[in-house]
Amino acid sequence: MPTFTLVLAGIIVLPMIIMAIFLLNGKGAFLISGYNTMSAEKKATYDEKALCKAVGWLLLIMSALSALWLFAIQISAMWLFWPSLALFIIVPIVFAIYANTGKRYRKHD
Repeated sequence: MPTFTLVLAGIIVLPMIIMAIFLLNGKGAFLISGYNTMSAEKKATYDEKALCKAVGWLLLIMSALSALWLFAIQISAMWLFWPSLALFIIVPIVFAIYANTGKRYRKHD
């Protein structure tokens, strides 16, 4: 069981961290669902670098939460597993609401 959890952590967490670093550098907008399907005219109204950084931070938080609940499984700590899993579900919902209310990632003229 311990080896399986570590392999699973590597399969889940490492690619997320790599993508997060890529996005935190302001690159990789093609990784952002919804943004990558917009027309060029609509993309021009968004601050791509700020959007990439915000999604990068979200992805970094999600990878930390993934590692936390995998660690909780490893040490059989259900008191740690359930809150980290709940945050894994709640954080992206809160971020989606935050990102889509107001014009936070729009370019300012």
